[in-house]
Amino acid sequence: MKYIIDLFISMKSGMLVTLYIFSITLFFSFILGILVAILRLSKINIVKMVVSLYIFIMRGTPLLLQIIFVFFGLPIIGVTFDRYTAVFIAFILNYAAYFAEIFRAGIQSIDKGQFEAAKVLGLSRFDTYRYVIFPQMFKNILPALANEVITLVKDTALVYVVGISDVLREGKIAVNRDATLLPFLVVAVFYAGYIYILTILFKKIEGKFEYYR
Repeated sequence: MKYIIDLFISMKSGMLVTLYIFSITLFFSFILGILVAILRLSKINIVKMVVSLYIFIMRGTPLLLQIIFVFFGLPIIGVTFDRYTAVFIAFILNYAAYFAEIFRAGIQSIDKGQFEAAKVLGLSRFDTYRYVIFPQMFKNILPALANEVITLVKDTALVYVVGISDVLREGKIAVNRDATLLPFLVVAVFYAGYIYILTILFKKIEGKFEYYR
């Protein structure tokens, strides 16, 4: 038992790195995803084409490959980023594309009469989305959104490819050092515990949107 506690303590920095990457990615990809979703619904064809191409590329290629391209590929043409910046660029662009499609589907699930009613009431486009569309949209997309967020937690393990010491990399180091698989158990408990907390959080959020039935 003492060994497992010591493992948690020694892997604390890796756990914090995982949480840091998850939090920054979630925040910025969420915002970018909303913007991309709105642009995806634009009536301007060139805008729709560019956004659709971006989403296709991000969803059509592995996140691991995107991380490698940003960190190892771009320096070939003189564009260099440090490890964390490269990871954030790849993660945010990738997850923004997935979130954008979820948000787009959510917006399109709202009856067009809601837009017309908001227009009659004199609401601006911004206020229409903020007060009328988004609250109803989020209620409809919460299950899909929750699944994507949980996937993000597990995908943070991909940062090992650029040498960032996240919780999984710390676990691998401990396994090699101590010749035991117990560190992987600690890693599994960390991921499962964090996902459990997020699951409970999303259930609470879902409850707050019940009045939009």
